[in-house]
Amino acid sequence: MAGLPDPVDLAAALIRRPSVTPADAGALDVLERTLADLGFACHRLRFEAPGTEPIENLYAEAGQGAPHFCFAGHTDVVPTGPEAEWSEPPFAGTLRDGFLWGRGAADMKGAIAAFVAAAAERLQRGPLPGTISLLITGDEEGPAVNGTVRVLDWLEARGIRPDFCVVGEPTNPDALGDMMKVGRRGSITARIAVEGVQGHVAYPTRADNPLPRLIRLLERLNARVLDEGTEHFQPSNLEITTIDVGNPASNVIPGRATAQLNIRFNDLHSGADLQDWIAREVAQVQGASASFAISGESFLSPPGPYIDLVAAAVAAETGRMPERSTSGGTSDARFIRRLCPVVEFGLVGQTMHKVDERVPAADIVRLTRIYGTILDRFFAA
Repeated sequence: MAGLPDPVDLAAALIRRPSVTPADAGALDVLERTLADLGFACHRLRFEAPGTEPIENLYAEAGQGAPHFCFAGHTDVVPTGPEAEWSEPPFAGTLRDGFLWGRGAADMKGAIAAFVAAAAERLQRGPLPGTISLLITGDEEGPAVNGTVRVLDWLEARGIRPDFCVVGEPTNPDALGDMMKVGRRGSITARIAVEGVQGHVAYPTRADNPLPRLIRLLERLNARVLDEGTEHFQPSNLEITTIDVGNPASNVIPGRATAQLNIRFNDLHSGADLQDWIAREVAQVQGASASFAISGESFLSPPGPYIDLVAAAVAAETGRMPERSTSGGTSDARFIRRLCPVVEFGLVGQTMHKVDERVPAADIVRLTRIYGTILDRFFAA
């Protein structure tokens, strides 16, 4: 086995690979070399589907048999935005003022590096009474079609089923130890179009303006209070995200108007039920149609020893008992939960997806210790 990898150095090496979805840019090569040197059996999994970009993924495994602990994450990152606005080059992996700077530092190359280092330390101490695996995708920030879902299919086809999974998403709002995610709300997007007849604004009887009908429809949808929240989830919310007519002229009635909305919903709803409701409302509007995309259902990992184990490991390192939350957006945990209980815990997310994304280097080291404690307690249970 190779020497123990330094988690900050490994995170910096990953940041230097500009793996903006769907590009891998060599990020998985860095991981594969590191894991192979540590004794992991590595499987590069490339998936593609019609109408989507091919995606590189990596599944790596050390040890054998039960119990099986899995760490999941993604090496793909969002675009940088205006690079001139960054204090440090976004893909330089610069260490300055105690921070590691770069796109992906928080979301989530820092956490991946921390887990690799924690797994390496555990393997170096002797034979493993079970299995450690890593499920790493390059498609979390994108459409999530050729990533984790396809890897899970590959695992199931081979009879591989972890007992527990930790996803290294940046779950903490302000400080390491603030929060762990034990579930997520679901998400449905509706794209609505209303057809009309284009014409001159001075002759409205010769045209049919679709905008008033679309606006009234959106007002009805937006006026519904979906719920007041539940024991484990905040209230569901509908947000209108865009209204478009593509009309640069001031004297033309548009012939078509479109809108898009997204609902983040809790366990009082399903994607299908919300789709049916919106479809019924759309059907009442002349010339209207809708298409839908359900990117995930709400889920909750029920209380139990694995969740308690993670919370206790976080508290032991940080002195904080993390809040058990279901807030925020979606993550690949929504897919992994079909195989095993799943919890999310990673770095502080204040700068994720922003210009000057960065994390304290000391937090990467502390996260490594947290992951190491999780592994020790998991395999001692």
